[in-house]
Parts: sequence; structure tokens; C-alpha cells
Amino acid sequence: MGNNGALWVILAILGITVNKMSDAKSVPPTYYNSCFRHGIDEKRRVQIPAKWRPEDEGTELTIILWPKHNAGACLRVLPPAKMAKLVADIEALPNSDPNKSVLRRRIGSKSAQVTLDKAGRICLPEDMARAAGIKDEAMLVGLLTSFEIWNPARYETVEAADEVHTPKAFEFME
Repeated sequence: MGNNGALWVILAILGITVNKMSDAKSVPPTYYNSCFRHGIDEKRRVQIPAKWRPEDEGTELTIILWPKHNAGACLRVLPPAKMAKLVADIEALPNSDPNKSVLRRRIGSKSAQVTLDKAGRICLPEDMARAAGIKDEAMLVGLLTSFEIWNPARYETVEAADEVHTPKAFEFME
């Protein structure tokens, strides 16, 4: 078996499926843009916009309790490829970096995999929803390659802070 054949064996062992060019269908990337305000039902389910839903039924999204804003925590939702990149980026940190253990432990313990139900909803884990202050309503905020779920009042604070920084941030776009 040549090197090419060995590659196919390794991919098969890892469970990676690679379609030949003639078999592959072109799937455009999903961009998470815009904002949506949705109600949360008694089971903590929130509707995901149709354009944001994974094409493949059963695709797991990762919800992470994201503590990075002064306004308070939100829930960051990552599609599989984005979660894989996050894990790879953390694993690439040197073992001597104390942030590596903190990030592995924090993200590992403060995240959950969710799938959409037939109605296009995800169920927010109770402890994460509580920590993010999400009760009856939520703001779903597109981040282009992922999205966040916010308590609407917290998001107003975030939006006001973003407004102040927007002109400076857009200087990098020129």
C-alpha cells in the first residue's frame, strides 16, 4: 500500500469520511448574523433562526458559559468546526502555560453539547441559563462564525459598550 493508501486507512480508523470531488456536494458556510429576540419556554427551549440551523440533522452544537464581558456571562454557541478549532488552539498552548489547564477545566466543566429538536429549538442547560441570567426571553446575537445567547438587559449594556468602540474597531477594516 502506498502513502496514499495509508492515509485512507488512518482516516478510516479516525472515523473521518472524505468524499471524492465528484461525490461531494458544495455546502455553503453558515454565517451567524443579525440579532433575534425569542421567548424561552418552561423547559428552557429557545428557537434557533432557520438560517442558523445545521444542515445535518443531529449535529451537535456546543454551548459554553462565556464569562468574558463586564455586563455578565452569556452563552456562546459553537458549531462543530469552531469547537474543534477552540480545542486545538487550547491543546496547542504549551503545557507550562497555566492558562491551558484553566481553559481546559473551565470550558470542559462549563459547556454542554445540544442538538436541535424537530421544531428547531435547543434546550439551555438549567445551570448555564441561570448563570447567564436567561429566564423568559433571550437575545441571540450573531458573531459571524458562532453566536451568543444573552439576557436581553445584559445585551443592552453590551450593545452600548460596543457602540462606543465601533468607530475604532472599524478602522481595521480599511
